[in-house]
Amino acid sequence: MSLADNLFIHMCRDILENGTDTQGEKVRPKWEDTGEFAYTIKRFGVVNRYDLRKEFPALTLRKTALKSCMDEILWIYQKKSNNIKDLKPHIWDAWADEHGSIGTCYGDVVGRKFLYKGEQIDQMDYVLKQLKENPYSRRIMTNLYQFEYLHSGALDPCCYSMTYNVTKERNSEKLVLNGVLNQRSQDVLAANNWNVCQYALLLMMVAQVNGMIPGELVHVIADAHIYDRHVDAVKELIARETYPAPKVSLNPEIKDFYDFTTEDLIVENYEAGPQIKNIPIAV
Repeated sequence: MSLADNLFIHMCRDILENGTDTQGEKVRPKWEDTGEFAYTIKRFGVVNRYDLRKEFPALTLRKTALKSCMDEILWIYQKKSNNIKDLKPHIWDAWADEHGSIGTCYGDVVGRKFLYKGEQIDQMDYVLKQLKENPYSRRIMTNLYQFEYLHSGALDPCCYSMTYNVTKERNSEKLVLNGVLNQRSQDVLAANNWNVCQYALLLMMVAQVNGMIPGELVHVIADAHIYDRHVDAVKELIARETYPAPKVSLNPEIKDFYDFTTEDLIVENYEAGPQIKNIPIAV
Protein backbone atom coordinates (compact mmCIF):
# COMPACT_ATOMS: atom_id res chain seq x y z
CA MET A 1 0.00 0.00 0.00
CA SER A 2 1.31 3.44 -0.87
CA LEU A 3 1.27 6.18 1.77
CA ALA A 4 -1.20 8.07 -0.44
CA ASP A 5 -3.53 5.05 -0.48
CA ASN A 6 -3.42 4.90 3.30
CA LEU A 7 -4.22 8.61 3.70
CA PHE A 8 -7.01 8.42 1.12
CA ILE A 9 -8.65 5.39 2.74
CA HIS A 10 -8.57 6.97 6.20
CA MET A 11 -9.90 10.29 4.86
CA CYS A 12 -12.81 8.62 3.07
CA ARG A 13 -13.70 6.50 6.09
CA ASP A 14 -13.61 9.59 8.30
CA ILE A 15 -15.92 11.52 5.95
CA LEU A 16 -18.39 8.63 5.70
CA GLU A 17 -18.38 7.84 9.42
CA ASN A 18 -18.01 11.28 10.97
CA GLY A 19 -19.07 13.74 8.28
CA THR A 20 -22.27 15.78 8.16
CA ASP A 21 -24.96 15.40 5.48
CA THR A 22 -26.23 18.36 3.42
CA GLN A 23 -29.40 16.48 2.40
CA GLY A 24 -32.32 18.91 2.31
CA GLU A 25 -30.14 22.00 2.76
CA LYS A 26 -29.78 24.82 0.22
CA VAL A 27 -26.92 23.78 -2.09
CA ARG A 28 -25.66 25.05 -5.46
CA PRO A 29 -24.59 21.91 -7.43
CA LYS A 30 -27.07 19.89 -9.46
CA TRP A 31 -26.81 16.58 -11.31
CA GLU A 32 -26.45 17.24 -15.01
CA ASP A 33 -28.79 14.45 -16.14
CA THR A 34 -31.79 15.16 -13.90
CA GLY A 35 -31.30 18.67 -12.56
CA GLU A 36 -31.73 17.34 -9.02
CA PHE A 37 -29.72 18.94 -6.24
CA ALA A 38 -26.44 17.13 -5.54
CA TYR A 39 -26.02 16.58 -1.81
CA THR A 40 -22.83 15.59 -0.03
CA ILE A 41 -21.40 14.07 3.11
CA LYS A 42 -18.75 16.57 4.13
CA ARG A 43 -15.89 16.95 6.56
CA PHE A 44 -14.52 20.36 7.51
CA GLY A 45 -10.82 21.09 7.71
CA VAL A 46 -9.14 17.97 6.35
CA VAL A 47 -5.33 18.15 6.39
CA ASN A 48 -3.13 15.56 4.66
CA ARG A 49 0.68 15.58 4.60
CA TYR A 50 2.69 13.98 1.80
CA ASP A 51 6.48 13.69 2.03
CA LEU A 52 7.90 13.55 -1.50
CA ARG A 53 11.25 12.41 -0.10
CA LYS A 54 9.58 9.11 0.83
CA GLU A 55 7.45 8.46 -2.25
CA PHE A 56 5.33 10.11 -4.89
CA PRO A 57 1.71 10.42 -3.65
CA ALA A 58 -0.12 8.60 -6.46
CA LEU A 59 -3.00 6.30 -5.55
CA THR A 60 -2.74 2.66 -6.53
CA LEU A 61 -6.38 1.93 -5.67
CA ARG A 62 -6.96 3.25 -9.19
CA LYS A 63 -4.56 4.94 -11.59
CA THR A 64 -4.19 8.71 -11.73
CA ALA A 65 -3.34 10.10 -15.17
CA LEU A 66 -0.07 11.76 -14.21
CA LYS A 67 0.81 13.24 -17.61
CA SER A 68 -2.64 14.84 -17.77
CA CYS A 69 -2.14 16.19 -14.24
CA MET A 70 1.16 17.73 -15.30
CA ASP A 71 -0.34 19.11 -18.51
CA GLU A 72 -3.00 20.99 -16.55
CA ILE A 73 -0.58 22.35 -13.96
CA LEU A 74 1.71 23.60 -16.75
CA TRP A 75 -1.34 25.12 -18.47
CA ILE A 76 -2.03 27.17 -15.34
CA TYR A 77 1.41 28.09 -14.01
CA GLN A 78 3.73 27.86 -17.01
CA LYS A 79 1.56 28.77 -20.02
CA LYS A 80 -0.63 30.96 -17.79
CA SER A 81 -3.47 30.15 -20.14
CA ASN A 82 -7.22 30.28 -19.72
CA ASN A 83 -7.95 28.68 -23.08
CA ILE A 84 -8.80 24.99 -23.34
CA LYS A 85 -7.18 24.86 -26.79
CA ASP A 86 -3.83 24.96 -24.95
CA LEU A 87 -4.81 21.98 -22.78
CA LYS A 88 -4.90 18.32 -23.79
CA PRO A 89 -7.35 16.97 -21.16
CA HIS A 90 -10.98 17.99 -21.66
CA ILE A 91 -11.74 18.72 -18.00
CA TRP A 92 -12.68 22.37 -18.54
CA ASP A 93 -14.62 22.01 -21.80
CA ALA A 94 -18.03 22.49 -20.15
CA TRP A 95 -16.99 25.89 -18.80
CA ALA A 96 -15.39 27.31 -21.96
CA ASP A 97 -17.00 29.82 -24.32
CA GLU A 98 -17.13 29.50 -28.10
CA HIS A 99 -13.51 30.67 -28.32
CA GLY A 100 -12.25 28.15 -25.75
CA SER A 101 -11.77 30.70 -22.95
CA ILE A 102 -12.76 30.15 -19.31
CA GLY A 103 -12.37 33.85 -18.59
CA THR A 104 -10.49 35.57 -15.79
CA CYS A 105 -9.55 32.55 -13.71
CA TYR A 106 -6.70 30.08 -13.23
CA GLY A 107 -3.89 30.82 -15.73
CA ASP A 108 -5.27 34.24 -16.56
CA VAL A 109 -4.88 35.30 -12.92
CA VAL A 110 -1.40 33.76 -12.58
CA GLY A 111 -0.18 35.72 -15.59
CA ARG A 112 -1.51 39.13 -14.58
CA LYS A 113 1.27 41.59 -13.74
CA PHE A 114 1.42 43.43 -10.44
CA LEU A 115 3.86 45.97 -9.04
CA TYR A 116 6.31 44.55 -6.51
CA LYS A 117 9.13 46.79 -5.25
CA GLY A 118 9.11 48.82 -8.44
CA GLU A 119 8.99 45.82 -10.78
CA GLN A 120 6.09 44.56 -12.88
CA ILE A 121 5.93 40.80 -12.36
CA ASP A 122 3.38 37.97 -12.41
CA GLN A 123 2.67 35.47 -9.65
CA MET A 124 4.74 32.54 -10.92
CA ASP A 125 7.73 34.66 -11.86
CA TYR A 126 7.53 36.22 -8.40
CA VAL A 127 7.75 32.74 -6.80
CA LEU A 128 10.71 31.71 -8.94
CA LYS A 129 12.53 34.99 -8.33
CA GLN A 130 12.01 34.90 -4.55
CA LEU A 131 13.19 31.30 -4.26
CA LYS A 132 16.42 32.20 -6.03
CA GLU A 133 17.06 35.51 -4.28
CA ASN A 134 15.38 35.18 -0.88
CA PRO A 135 14.56 31.51 -0.27
CA TYR A 136 13.85 31.91 3.45
CA SER A 137 11.14 34.49 2.81
CA ARG A 138 7.80 33.62 4.40
CA ARG A 139 5.93 35.49 1.65
CA ILE A 140 6.42 33.16 -1.31
CA MET A 141 2.97 32.22 -2.56
CA THR A 142 0.44 32.30 -5.38
CA ASN A 143 -3.25 33.03 -4.94
CA LEU A 144 -5.79 32.29 -7.69
CA TYR A 145 -8.81 33.51 -5.70
CA GLN A 146 -8.86 37.15 -6.76
CA PHE A 147 -12.25 38.66 -5.94
CA GLU A 148 -12.07 41.40 -8.55
CA TYR A 149 -11.93 38.81 -11.36
CA LEU A 150 -14.50 36.29 -10.11
CA HIS A 151 -17.40 37.93 -11.94
CA SER A 152 -15.76 37.41 -15.34
CA GLY A 153 -14.34 33.93 -14.70
CA ALA A 154 -16.23 30.81 -15.72
CA LEU A 155 -15.75 29.25 -12.27
CA ASP A 156 -14.26 29.99 -8.87
CA PRO A 157 -10.94 28.19 -8.30
CA CYS A 158 -11.11 25.22 -5.92
CA CYS A 159 -7.37 24.85 -5.32
CA TYR A 160 -6.62 28.51 -4.79
CA SER A 161 -3.31 29.09 -3.03
CA MET A 162 0.12 27.55 -2.85
CA THR A 163 2.57 28.72 -0.18
CA TYR A 164 6.21 27.75 -0.61
CA ASN A 165 8.49 27.35 2.40
CA VAL A 166 12.17 26.41 2.44
CA THR A 167 13.79 24.34 5.15
CA LYS A 168 17.18 22.70 5.43
CA GLU A 169 17.68 18.94 5.34
CA ARG A 170 18.86 17.76 8.73
CA ASN A 171 22.61 17.13 8.91
CA SER A 172 22.98 18.63 5.43
CA GLU A 173 23.29 21.99 3.70
CA LYS A 174 20.76 20.94 1.05
CA LEU A 175 17.66 23.11 0.91
CA VAL A 176 14.23 21.49 0.93
CA LEU A 177 11.21 23.06 -0.78
CA ASN A 178 7.86 22.46 0.91
CA GLY A 179 4.40 23.65 -0.02
CA VAL A 180 0.99 24.23 1.54
CA LEU A 181 -1.88 23.78 -0.91
CA ASN A 182 -5.13 25.40 0.21
CA GLN A 183 -8.39 24.19 -1.31
CA ARG A 184 -11.78 25.65 -0.45
CA SER A 185 -13.81 22.67 -1.76
CA GLN A 186 -13.10 19.20 -3.07
CA ASP A 187 -15.08 16.40 -4.71
CA VAL A 188 -13.04 13.63 -3.10
CA LEU A 189 -13.83 10.83 -5.56
CA ALA A 190 -13.38 12.84 -8.73
CA ALA A 191 -10.52 15.14 -7.82
CA ASN A 192 -8.59 14.35 -4.64
CA ASN A 193 -5.61 12.46 -5.99
CA TRP A 194 -5.63 14.47 -9.21
CA ASN A 195 -5.03 17.67 -7.24
CA VAL A 196 -2.48 16.04 -4.92
CA CYS A 197 -0.44 14.71 -7.85
CA GLN A 198 -0.68 18.00 -9.75
CA TYR A 199 0.75 20.06 -6.93
CA ALA A 200 3.33 17.40 -6.04
CA LEU A 201 4.59 17.68 -9.61
CA LEU A 202 4.57 21.49 -9.42
CA LEU A 203 6.59 21.32 -6.19
CA MET A 204 9.05 18.90 -7.82
CA MET A 205 9.52 21.14 -10.87
CA VAL A 206 10.01 24.32 -8.85
CA ALA A 207 12.41 22.54 -6.49
CA GLN A 208 14.48 21.13 -9.36
CA VAL A 209 15.03 24.45 -11.11
CA ASN A 210 16.15 25.96 -7.81
CA GLY A 211 18.53 23.12 -6.92
CA MET A 212 16.38 22.06 -3.96
CA ILE A 213 14.93 18.77 -2.71
CA PRO A 214 11.13 18.47 -2.95
CA GLY A 215 9.91 17.94 0.59
CA GLU A 216 6.45 18.02 2.15
CA LEU A 217 3.21 18.91 0.43
CA VAL A 218 0.57 19.79 3.01
CA HIS A 219 -2.95 19.70 1.55
CA VAL A 220 -5.57 21.69 3.46
CA ILE A 221 -9.19 21.16 2.35
CA ALA A 222 -11.84 23.37 3.92
CA ASP A 223 -14.78 21.29 2.63
CA ALA A 224 -13.87 17.70 1.69
CA HIS A 225 -16.99 15.96 0.46
CA ILE A 226 -18.37 12.79 -1.07
CA TYR A 227 -21.44 13.27 -3.25
CA ASP A 228 -24.53 11.16 -2.55
CA ARG A 229 -24.19 9.36 -5.89
CA HIS A 230 -20.51 8.60 -5.15
CA VAL A 231 -20.87 6.84 -1.80
CA ASP A 232 -21.09 3.28 -3.14
CA ALA A 233 -18.19 3.85 -5.53
CA VAL A 234 -16.02 5.23 -2.73
CA LYS A 235 -16.84 2.25 -0.48
CA GLU A 236 -15.86 -0.15 -3.26
CA LEU A 237 -12.70 1.81 -4.05
CA ILE A 238 -11.30 1.90 -0.52
CA ALA A 239 -11.87 -1.83 -0.11
CA ARG A 240 -9.60 -2.70 -3.04
CA GLU A 241 -6.18 -4.29 -3.12
CA THR A 242 -3.32 -1.80 -3.10
CA TYR A 243 0.21 -1.78 -4.52
CA PRO A 244 3.54 -0.07 -3.78
CA ALA A 245 3.80 3.54 -4.93
CA PRO A 246 5.22 4.16 -8.41
CA LYS A 247 8.57 5.84 -8.92
CA VAL A 248 8.02 9.30 -10.40
CA SER A 249 10.82 11.62 -11.46
CA LEU A 250 11.62 14.48 -13.85
CA ASN A 251 14.16 14.88 -16.61
CA PRO A 252 17.18 16.14 -14.60
CA GLU A 253 18.43 18.17 -17.58
CA ILE A 254 15.68 20.76 -17.20
CA LYS A 255 16.93 23.82 -15.30
CA ASP A 256 14.29 26.39 -16.32
CA PHE A 257 10.67 26.02 -15.19
CA TYR A 258 9.45 27.26 -18.55
CA ASP A 259 11.24 24.46 -20.40
CA PHE A 260 9.29 21.59 -18.79
CA THR A 261 6.89 19.54 -20.95
CA THR A 262 4.97 16.40 -20.13
CA GLU A 263 7.69 14.47 -21.97
CA ASP A 264 9.98 15.29 -19.04
CA LEU A 265 7.84 13.25 -16.65
CA ILE A 266 9.18 9.75 -15.96
CA VAL A 267 6.79 7.22 -14.38
CA GLU A 268 8.02 3.74 -13.50
CA ASN A 269 6.33 0.67 -12.03
CA TYR A 270 2.86 2.17 -11.71
CA GLU A 271 0.56 -0.73 -10.87
CA ALA A 272 -3.00 0.10 -9.90
CA GLY A 273 -6.57 -1.11 -9.76
CA PRO A 274 -9.12 -0.50 -12.54
CA GLN A 275 -10.67 2.87 -13.24
CA ILE A 276 -14.13 3.79 -12.02
CA LYS A 277 -15.98 4.62 -15.20
CA ASN A 278 -18.73 7.17 -15.76
CA ILE A 279 -18.40 8.99 -12.45
CA PRO A 280 -21.36 11.41 -12.33
CA ILE A 281 -20.20 15.02 -11.98
CA ALA A 282 -22.26 17.69 -10.23
CA VAL A 283 -22.19 21.13 -11.85
